[in-house]
Amino acid sequence: MKFHRGLGCLLVLAIGLCLVPSAVAAQQRPNIILIMADDVGYECFGCYGSKQYQTPQIDRLARQGMRFNHCYSQPLCTPSRVKLMTGLSNVRNYSAFSILNRDQRTIGQYFKEAGYQTMIAGKWQLLGSEHYSAQFRGKGSRPEKMGFDESCLWQVDKLGSRYWEPLLYINGKNRQFNKDQYGPTLATAAITQFMQAQREKPFFVYYPMIQVHSPFQPTPDSKSRTSKNQQKNFEDMVSYMDKLVGRIASKAEELGIAERTLILFVGDNGTHKRIKSKLQGQTIVGGKGKTTDAGTRVPFVAYWPGVIKAGQVSEDLVDFSDFLPTTLEAIQATVPAGLDGQSFLPQLLGKPGKPRQWMHCYYCPRPEKIKPVRFVRDQRWKLYGSGQFFDVSSDPLEQRPLAKSALNGTAAEAHRKLTAALQSMPAKGQSLLKFAK
Repeated sequence: MKFHRGLGCLLVLAIGLCLVPSAVAAQQRPNIILIMADDVGYECFGCYGSKQYQTPQIDRLARQGMRFNHCYSQPLCTPSRVKLMTGLSNVRNYSAFSILNRDQRTIGQYFKEAGYQTMIAGKWQLLGSEHYSAQFRGKGSRPEKMGFDESCLWQVDKLGSRYWEPLLYINGKNRQFNKDQYGPTLATAAITQFMQAQREKPFFVYYPMIQVHSPFQPTPDSKSRTSKNQQKNFEDMVSYMDKLVGRIASKAEELGIAERTLILFVGDNGTHKRIKSKLQGQTIVGGKGKTTDAGTRVPFVAYWPGVIKAGQVSEDLVDFSDFLPTTLEAIQATVPAGLDGQSFLPQLLGKPGKPRQWMHCYYCPRPEKIKPVRFVRDQRWKLYGSGQFFDVSSDPLEQRPLAKSALNGTAAEAHRKLTAALQSMPAKGQSLLKFAK
């Protein structure tokens, strides 16, 4: 069969044009930088109304992006990390503190399979380090097995210091740094170097930050390196954490990739109980480990210049299981079936989307020795597995449970909705060990 030369040229051109959209689509897939601060609630940020803490960089991201008023985590670090990385409620896959079960599929693996270069820096605490009892030690997962090409982490298989003179796990090997080197600075530098190296390719960075977890020590910017004032040191740590987030955002701008980089900043749980913060005339005592707002309501800011309209404030519910499907949808990857999370990408793009009607928390940080606490909630109402029901908007410390027999109107409707939601989720979780009776 003979082809006319002109027809052959047209055919080649047509084939070329057919190939262009997919190539362009691949180039347009955004970079994702997911930053999660350690032990800091919403009350510690200027964009949420604080005058006590200095957070100009995160405030800028909120001002130029979108701030969420109803993002809820688990009350403690490891449970939150497991939920965020897998898109599943803790009731389905959490088995011990400091452990990420090896059979789990993580956000790092999904991004790597989608063709992304992947990096994690900051805090791991998911293997069962050397300082844990033998029954848990080494039973979890290593970062390189969970989809991360590069790593710069504190507490993988060894403990060491996290701040001054840190011990960091860098691409599979532990490295001891000197007394004048600061762990959070090193982790952030590793991220900006990765961004520099991968600027021409789509990349995913997960930064579970080392700060601002105790011990509350002076930072490189503190006036005194010997200060023992924990409240003041904590305030300095919040400021330095903010500075590091700013370095990452500024690096994206410097590299000319800001408009194709989605930055998400969130906290992993509430603030430490030794910390007191003033917000809008009230004193908020840190609620880390508690299931109240002080332990589970966290800051969440999304920044994507040219895509997310500046100055947006969302009242939609966001659960920690939502970050996985949202980021996968943002890069046009297939969102796996069976997740508890649901995407809030439409809201980021200025569309109504389908906001979640409730979120679920299964909290059992030590399943080998304690019983779980379960609750479901929306922006206002909260129902525990015990049957206690609260109007959190007027009772944030949950001191006045509402009697079911006295409910009517909006409260009665919310109770029915949340009862059905609670019944839709499993009541029993997992444990590496048999539950201690």
